[in-house]
Amino acid sequence: MKKHRNIPIFVPHLGCPNTCVFCNQRKISGCEKEDFSSVSVEIEEALSTIPADTDVQIAFFGGSFTGIDRKDMIYLLETAKKFIDDGRVESVRLSTRPDYIDEEILDILSCYGVKSIELGIQSMDDAVLCASGRGHTAAQTERACRLITAHGFELVGQMMTGLPAATLETELYTAKRICELGATGARIYPTVVFRGTELENMMKRGEYESRDMEKVIAEGAQVLAIFIENGVNVIRVGLQASELLTDGNDTASVYHEATGELIYSRYFRNIAEKMFSLLETNGMTVTIYVHRGDVSKMVGQKKANIEYLKEKFSLYSIKVRESDELLPNKIKITSEERKI
Repeated sequence: MKKHRNIPIFVPHLGCPNTCVFCNQRKISGCEKEDFSSVSVEIEEALSTIPADTDVQIAFFGGSFTGIDRKDMIYLLETAKKFIDDGRVESVRLSTRPDYIDEEILDILSCYGVKSIELGIQSMDDAVLCASGRGHTAAQTERACRLITAHGFELVGQMMTGLPAATLETELYTAKRICELGATGARIYPTVVFRGTELENMMKRGEYESRDMEKVIAEGAQVLAIFIENGVNVIRVGLQASELLTDGNDTASVYHEATGELIYSRYFRNIAEKMFSLLETNGMTVTIYVHRGDVSKMVGQKKANIEYLKEKFSLYSIKVRESDELLPNKIKITSEERKI
């Protein structure tokens, strides 16, 4: 199977009709101004570092791509299409808002090699959308999702946890609806309060309380489970660290650069816990088999999962081994009595 690589081209905050309470897009993207003149050079430079046998997508991220000036959008699509036509790039992916999707826009995108559309859904609860200043409704999101899949595009649903007015119930509902609306991929972003945003002001006024890391992890793992159980590929969990975030001065809430790994580890702990609850484990030695590459997720940071499970189920020892027979995010447990 070919490896997949994105060449990210950031279109910061362009085309967005309003500012959501959590948004400080320039900090997230690392871009401060509009400049498309170097896009072709950026793509060439990125391609020079990518092995030939790779599925490459040019990815327009950062803003609402289908809402930017139409001439700019066409220019960027035409630039990307040249690389598709010469066989060095397979397709285009882009991110946008639900209210900037219609038949005309999708017809245009289909002419320029667009394959994947990442939709900033954030929540499927209207109260959460309103409290977050999203400027669109859940009904508009449903319509956009149906149009995207009907036109044959790959749909990726982006959602956020911990938004104003959100509860675990609204977040699990959002994940379920994203699956039901035909998404083949998803991104989960726990809310980070950036300085200079309305969300920071809401927090200062006592109108919003950010979640502590334990709640971020515990609830994120339950959301993650919805996607995994429905066969939806989770592309990313947690905001990717950048230089603008590493010193902590840009955030006014809890932030951990390994949020995604911590949430995955909790997911693995949860499924192991369910399986152990059905076994007689007192004093036993057990082996947990996982898919190749999932060992660290099962073990947890500083062996936290192993220590937790050993104590809760009175286990003598736990070994974690890779197995080529298992699919990603799946585990198998075998046990034996302690040998004295």
